Amino acid sequence: MRPVPVRSAPVRRVPARRASALAIAGVAAVSMSLLSACGGDDGEAEATDSIAVTATDDSCEVAKKDLPAGKTTFKVSNKGSKVNEFEVLKPDGKILAERENIGPGTKVDFVVSLPAGTYKLLCSAGQTGKGPSQDITVSGQANGTGDQRLTKAAADYKAYVIARVDDTIAKTRLFVDAVKKNDVDKAKELYAPSRVGWEAIEPVAEKFGDIDPKVDAREADLSPAEKKDWSGWHLLEKALWKDGSVKGKEEYGDRLLADLAVLKGRLPGLTLDPVNDMAAGAKELLDEVATGKVTGEEETFSHTDLVDFKANVDGARKVYELLKPVVQEKDAQLAKDLDDNFGAVEALLEKYEKGDGYVSYDKVGKDDRKKLADAVNALGEPLSKLAGAVAK
Repeated sequence: MRPVPVRSAPVRRVPARRASALAIAGVAAVSMSLLSACGGDDGEAEATDSIAVTATDDSCEVAKKDLPAGKTTFKVSNKGSKVNEFEVLKPDGKILAERENIGPGTKVDFVVSLPAGTYKLLCSAGQTGKGPSQDITVSGQANGTGDQRLTKAAADYKAYVIARVDDTIAKTRLFVDAVKKNDVDKAKELYAPSRVGWEAIEPVAEKFGDIDPKVDAREADLSPAEKKDWSGWHLLEKALWKDGSVKGKEEYGDRLLADLAVLKGRLPGLTLDPVNDMAAGAKELLDEVATGKVTGEEETFSHTDLVDFKANVDGARKVYELLKPVVQEKDAQLAKDLDDNFGAVEALLEKYEKGDGYVSYDKVGKDDRKKLADAVNALGEPLSKLAGAVAK
């Protein structure tokens, strides 16, 4: 989840969460290594259509502001002191594509598919969703956009997203029923399963920025003023595991279902781009693992982080499997690397299975967390190249 101060563009994770993620459980160095590794090469390092972007804590310099339509590789260098994110914003302020977790002193290649139009390129030091920006103009007709396999992949992925949202609503309804009965044991049992569908498609859900903070905000990410309007899964999580009672929290269960219903109602009009939404979204899902699940900060009270971890990985794998026919043709070695590393992460997760779920994450020690982080790191490197391969 990614709550930030309210703005017109979609909502993303606050910097406080990023900072805490890097300090928890002794995996700070591992997480930063992972994020840097994943950022090293989104596409082809030698791409002739690359555009240099220099980000600092208070500037965003773009080498070229008139671009041809189609695949563009932004070579983003963070010369500031804070973790930065780079965004491509539509004229209405909504995010077309973004790249998070660009550490100080690091460089990333970020591949984007740009239709003709005008955009803003924003560099956000501290990942607040705010910062200096540059206007760019994209003109002409993109080449190579007629691959019917990508069209089918996007359609199939939309169907997958809708199915995952339906699953989320169905399981959340059972969870809320238990909350309304103040059946703490049953609600605890149903809490993690209710979140699986959401976690599998979270980057898509975050396209509707007003919904994400309502259903998935964590208390640690909110200012005192924002806590007054706190709602969603994690509020109920805290009540169940810390307070031991959800009596008086019935309205929050109803509100959670209502917000998810709003999300479902918006899905028919959703359009998904194979590069900007699918391939980049798979990378975002792995970043979710790196900055929330591996560190144990996502499920602070319930310690059900491994359930979310598996859902994020499953969601990323689904994207890859849909795009795999194209990837195999354009970069067979990348397809092999992704197959191998997805398999390695999944095999490692199997060690922590318990019944229909996973062991409590507070029982996973520092060394084992590092092994999980290393496996995610190994997967992150080839996954960061997925967008570039699809856009070739």
